[in-house]
Amino acid sequence: MGTLHNLTEPAAPAPAPGEAASLQSLLAEGVAILIAVIATPPDGPLDGRPGPAHAGARLDAEVLLAHVLQRPRSTLFAHAERPVGPEAAQRFRALVARRAEGVPVAYLTGEREFWSLPLAVGPAVLIPRPETELVVERTLALLATARAGPAATCVADLGTGCGAIALALASARPSWRITATDVSAQALQLACANARRLDLGRVEFIAGDWFDAVGARCFHAVVSNPPYVARADISLRALQHEPAAALTPGPTGLEALLHLIGRAPMHLLPGAWLVLEHGADQAREVAAALVAAGYARVRCHRDLAGRDRVTEAQWP
Repeated sequence: MGTLHNLTEPAAPAPAPGEAASLQSLLAEGVAILIAVIATPPDGPLDGRPGPAHAGARLDAEVLLAHVLQRPRSTLFAHAERPVGPEAAQRFRALVARRAEGVPVAYLTGEREFWSLPLAVGPAVLIPRPETELVVERTLALLATARAGPAATCVADLGTGCGAIALALASARPSWRITATDVSAQALQLACANARRLDLGRVEFIAGDWFDAVGARCFHAVVSNPPYVARADISLRALQHEPAAALTPGPTGLEALLHLIGRAPMHLLPGAWLVLEHGADQAREVAAALVAAGYARVRCHRDLAGRDRVTEAQWP
């Protein structure tokens, strides 16, 4: 149930000493703590800016309480007066305290949905963002009429993290051969576990740094959500709990993108595509680098917030 309830409604009465807290009062307690410290809504883009505190606080508290109770969020409102046992209340308060310290909700629950797939996440990987689904959408669209001949359509997801892009593509196109790479052994371990849990074990996971992991192999598409936040970007302060290597590649934020643009032609079949996520203010630099490298049909797409987010280009 995705409705955010009005925080201006009268607060639920606090339970009397020795009395179990209700769902309503416990939720109100959590919101009151979080609203004072949360300045950005959950699931925001990496280069996002502060937004309404109340929406993020309310949703975070709902997700955490539903997680503790192992019930859907709708239970919190359908049975608002139901008492909560002391152990569950204690676990909820502990999670709220960690969220107030800045720990992302996805790390506290251990899960984040992406492309309707429940993915396990942890501090070793970047939390998948909704805008990254645009990479999946564009790859599916670009290869919709692909003719791979007797061989399957081959796609490489470089820097796969928890496996979000690779597993989304595998779920949408079971016949494709998906190769996913990451330099982090912990990230690959988590991605492999997600593939097994989702019965998408046909995805091939390889350890290695960008194209070094795939040798001389070529693909019909290479896709990536590389680190692209500049090292001095102020938005990194709100992302301190996520792995720095997955967020920033260097001083400009363009280092990984330019590396991929330069190396990809050696791994793209004729007519193949390179699809890259990037920061909202990096579209011009990315497009210029692609054109200078000899790519054709360079095009940028905006995310749901209207920000330049994904650029695609075809190798002739």
